[in-house]
Amino acid sequence: MPSSTTTQTPPQQRADASLSHGLKQRHLSMIALGGVIGAGLFVGSGAGIAAAGPSIVIAYTLSGVLVMLVMRMLGEMSAAYPSSGSFSAHAERAIGPWAGFAAGWSFWVLLCTAVGLEGIGAAKIVQGWLPGTPQWMWVALFMVVFCGANLAAVKNFGEFEFWFAALKVGAISLFLILGGLAIAGVLPGTDSPGASNLTDFLPHGSEGLLVGLLASVFAYGGLETVTIAAAESEDPVRGVASAVRTAMWRIALFYIGSMAVVVTLVPWSSAEVVAKGPYVATLDHLGIPGAGQLMNVVVLVALLSAMNANIYGSSRIAYSLVERGQGPRALARLSGGVPRVAVLTSCFFGFVCVLLSYWRPDDVFPWLLNMIGAVILVVWIFIAVSQLLLRRRIERETPEKLVVRMWGFPWLTWVTLAGMAAIFVLMAREPGTRVQLYSTGGMTLALAAVGYAWQRARAGR
Repeated sequence: MPSSTTTQTPPQQRADASLSHGLKQRHLSMIALGGVIGAGLFVGSGAGIAAAGPSIVIAYTLSGVLVMLVMRMLGEMSAAYPSSGSFSAHAERAIGPWAGFAAGWSFWVLLCTAVGLEGIGAAKIVQGWLPGTPQWMWVALFMVVFCGANLAAVKNFGEFEFWFAALKVGAISLFLILGGLAIAGVLPGTDSPGASNLTDFLPHGSEGLLVGLLASVFAYGGLETVTIAAAESEDPVRGVASAVRTAMWRIALFYIGSMAVVVTLVPWSSAEVVAKGPYVATLDHLGIPGAGQLMNVVVLVALLSAMNANIYGSSRIAYSLVERGQGPRALARLSGGVPRVAVLTSCFFGFVCVLLSYWRPDDVFPWLLNMIGAVILVVWIFIAVSQLLLRRRIERETPEKLVVRMWGFPWLTWVTLAGMAAIFVLMAREPGTRVQLYSTGGMTLALAAVGYAWQRARAGR
C-alpha cells in the first residue's frame, strides 16, 4: 500500500500552511449559515413540489437527515485534519491516492459546471428586468467580478459571502415569519387556509415522492464548501466544529420549514409554483405588494453567492490535488496566498460551459449536465467510507483530534451508506435520472482508473 494510506500524515495533507488565513470566524459562521440556503432551494424546489405535492416535506426531511449525517462525518474528519482538499484529502488518507484523485477531480468538474449554470440563471433574471440585453454579457460581467474577487484575496471571497448570506438568511427568515402569520390567520388581508391544501398529500403516489426525494437530495449540494474554507480561517478546528454542530437546526428551519409553509399556503398543483418558483408564488398568493419581485432579487443573490462559492471551492480543490501531486503543477502556483492560476482555470472552464450552452445545446451541453448529475452522491459515498476507515485510526493514534464525533458510529455510518445506495437504485428506476447515474458512474470510473494508474506509477518509482 502506498505511503499515503499509512498512519503517517503526508506533509501535503496537513493544514495548508502556504494558503493565506484571511477568513475570520464571522466569515466562516456566515458561510456555513448561508451555505444551506442555496440556489437549489429557491430555484429547483418547484419541480419537486409539482411531483411530490405536500409530501415534499417528507422528502426534504429524509434527505435532510441523510445530509446531516454526511456533514457530521465530514466535520469529524475536517476538524481532525483541516485541509483545502477536504473530502478529497480524507479519501486519499483513508483509501488511497486513486480515491482522492477521483473524488477531487469529479467534484472540480461539478463546481466549474455549476459556475456556468449559475451565471446563466442569474443572467436570465437580469435580462427579465432589462429586456433586449444579451445574456452572455451579464454572464461575462458576473464572471469578471467574482473571478477578480477570488484573485485578489481570500478575505474578498469571505466578505462577499458574508453579505450574500446575511441577505439570504434575512429574506428566508422574513418569508417564514410572514408564512407563519398567514397560516395562523393573523396576517392582514389573508385568511388561514387550514389544512385544505394538504388533503391530497401523495397526489402522484410513491413515484411522485421518489422524484421529490431525488430533487431534494441535490438541493443540499454545496454544504461541503465550509470545510474547504475552514483551512483558510483563523481557527480551522473551531470553525468546522461550530458549523457542523449547528447544521441540524439550519436544515430543519430553512429547508423543511419553508417547504411546509409553501405547500400549506399554495395549492401544490398551481402552475406558478414551477413557473415563478415556490417562494415568489407564495408571496404573490398572499398579495404582498412587490414581495414577489423582491424575492427575485434574493434568488439572484443566491445564484451569485453560489457562483462565488463555487469559484472559490473549485480553485481550492484543484490547488489541493496538485499539491498532492495529482495534477498540473501550474495550478498550485500561489501569489499572495491565493492559487490564482487555479482560480483563472476554474473560471475559464465555467465560461466554456456557458458557451457550450449556446453552441452545442442539443448534444455536448446535455452530456455535460448528465455527467455531473450524481457527482454529489459519489462524493458523499467517499466521505462515508473514509470516515469508517479513519475513525478507528484517529481513536488509536490521536484521540485528542476527535473534536467532532459522528453519532452512533459505526452503525449510523452504515445506515447512511445504505441510504445512498437506495438513492442510486431509485435513480436507476427513473428514466430521467438513469442517464445521469450512468454518465456520472462512467466519469467516476474513468477518473478512478487514471488515479490508480498514477498511484501505481508513483509507487514503482
